Amino acid sequence: MNKILGIIFAVIVLVSCNSQKVYSDFDISFSRSGGFAPVYENLLVKGNNAHYSYEGQGKKFRQDFKISSEDLKKLNQTLSQNNFRRIQEDRKKLYDNVSTSINIKKGPNEGSKTDASMIMPNFTTNWNNIVNAFQEIINNNVKKQ
Repeated sequence: MNKILGIIFAVIVLVSCNSQKVYSDFDISFSRSGGFAPVYENLLVKGNNAHYSYEGQGKKFRQDFKISSEDLKKLNQTLSQNNFRRIQEDRKKLYDNVSTSINIKKGPNEGSKTDASMIMPNFTTNWNNIVNAFQEIINNNVKKQ
């Protein structure tokens, strides 16, 4: 009886650890979260595999898809052309705001930026160009229900 309970416990632990792996094992991460009516949107890219999830306004949606090498190259060009690593975050306090966070773990654009406290005014165009590049990938690959 104790062996059966031990096996069941081990399976539960393994399954719960595996379900979080997708959220920690990525090369590129784009996420939006927060707001008065909370919204959680994530795009995680590992190699050419992408995982998209959305939760908010009473809806839940998840989709895995392949991202083309051309789209990845275009995204990296956008990051480089808009000086992702040099974008400066502001220090203002914002509440009930939907914030966007971008994390790049590999390549020449490696870094982490968020607009949770706004982006300095002279970098807003660069930030918006980068956010639009991610939004274009989502719009072209995710088939929302």
